[in-house]
Amino acid sequence: MNYLAHAYLSFDHEEILVGNMISDFVKGKKKFDYTSGIQKGIALHRSIDEFTDAHQITKKAKQYFKPAVGLYAGAFMDVVYDHFLANDKKEFANDAALFSFTQNTYSFLEKNIVISPERFQMMFPNMKKYNWLYNYQFNFGMEKSFGGLVRRAKYLTDSSEAFKIFEKEYQYFKNYYEAFFPELKKYTQQQLKQMLAE
Repeated sequence: MNYLAHAYLSFDHEEILVGNMISDFVKGKKKFDYTSGIQKGIALHRSIDEFTDAHQITKKAKQYFKPAVGLYAGAFMDVVYDHFLANDKKEFANDAALFSFTQNTYSFLEKNIVISPERFQMMFPNMKKYNWLYNYQFNFGMEKSFGGLVRRAKYLTDSSEAFKIFEKEYQYFKNYYEAFFPELKKYTQQQLKQMLAE
């Protein structure tokens, strides 16, 4: 899952959300620099990623992207999941609910920005300025996100083919999301309940 899903699956716990959002930027023993709550958020992020990557639905969905982006198919699928989450009326009843959620997320992150990893601190202003979390719902936001993946990738130079696949197979991706996300949400709720009880 990508940034919107990781934020949403923190279920309004501030420290969990911070850890969930910075996890990819925290390597090795650096996680012990953070509070217990943030460490749990880092662990939750990794648990979400493992569940997503191992799931048969994700494995099927990734096959659509593999001819265009190879090993990066999973990363592209993560962004696709965020698109459908942003448009999921069962999770965000309307546009105002999504917008409010994104603003609250930025507020939590800004409040904790000084303790965040340097690379996250450098990225966050763009995330907020261009409202990445909100704009995943739009095709233009997806196109920009795909372009961002290519810029960070070691051997990709163009995202246009991946975006064409996203548009062409849109209904298939939507069906995969609708089958997968409720399972992920239930799993994450169970994981978080266990973590908070420890």
